[in-house]
Amino acid sequence: MSTIVHGFGTPAAAGARVLIVDDEPFIREILASKLRSLGYRCEVCADGESASSALKSGVYDLLISDLRMPGIGGLVLIEEARRICPDTAVIVVTSVTDLSVAVETLKHGIYDFITKPFVLEHVAIAAARAVEKRSLTLENRRYRLDLEDQIAARRSQLRSALSLLEGTYHSTLVALGTALDSRDAHTGAHSLRVTLYSARLARELGVPEPERREIEQGALLHDIGKIGLPDALLSKRGRLTDEEWEQMRKHPEIGCRILSGIKFLRGAARIVLQHHERFDGSGYPAGLRGEEISLGARLFSVADTLDCVTSDRPFQAPVPFESAFELVANGAGASFDPQVVEAFRAVPLEEWKAVNQAVSAGRHPPGDEPRGGTA
Repeated sequence: MSTIVHGFGTPAAAGARVLIVDDEPFIREILASKLRSLGYRCEVCADGESASSALKSGVYDLLISDLRMPGIGGLVLIEEARRICPDTAVIVVTSVTDLSVAVETLKHGIYDFITKPFVLEHVAIAAARAVEKRSLTLENRRYRLDLEDQIAARRSQLRSALSLLEGTYHSTLVALGTALDSRDAHTGAHSLRVTLYSARLARELGVPEPERREIEQGALLHDIGKIGLPDALLSKRGRLTDEEWEQMRKHPEIGCRILSGIKFLRGAARIVLQHHERFDGSGYPAGLRGEEISLGARLFSVADTLDCVTSDRPFQAPVPFESAFELVANGAGASFDPQVVEAFRAVPLEEWKAVNQAVSAGRHPPGDEPRGGTA
């Protein structure tokens, strides 16, 4: 039997602190002597009051307690131990043989219930197993906490990687938008300006962040379909013929086909497809009306008009922002969604001017940096 005790006891017992509580001196001393021989550090108490004080002053791996003692009884002491140090393992060694009492102690989470008179080796085995179980429980908890820390660190790294990736997407999309503007001799920094105008409108309307990102992407890439049009058509300075105009009207569908194959740009693709639709159904390519048109495209329509009429074009001189304000207001219900027009007019005129001036100076207004997307 002693071989089993050593097998169970020695590894877990090394340095383990044990508090033995019993009002019988002989029981206290024989248990303490046995467990000390197995490597435990034992302390003894004759009653619940002194044991309670000991529990408050130090951490114990194992509490071995009788149930019937003067003053504070064993069950109350176990409850106190659970409150002060919930990780302490508990073994009851008692002369009480009532089954209901044993069941009650088990409800308090004790490891083992041993009746007197007991076999000393059995107590030693129970102590070794209780301490071992406690050690494994604490080890598992540490492992879980370490794992949670590692997961949190990985999440932080992932967020950083996604942020870097988003910045890369942003730079790529802005470069693409700039390239598209450069190809069309009449537009200058049009794509960037309408992106910033659309973003400001989206914020004014309280559009959620994911949808705002799609709107910015769609605005930035709204003319990507012009990649499929002849250079001569884009660089023509006079009015387009009916045939040329028919070709030009295809660029929303071309752009939509280009972007639809890119997962993170599918929302933007819908805006690209609809960016020439009009609220009253007079637009193209599908003649959509009202809320059949996506909110992003309805926002873009106002932003696009603002930039077109305030920019210098070969076929039209720019108008002041004050005049553009009135032009947009007059288009409510026809070209534009009245709700979007209302949001547009709620933004101070000086803010729209500031965006235009900032882009002309090669910088972005604070808080208006257009963003890319993540896959």
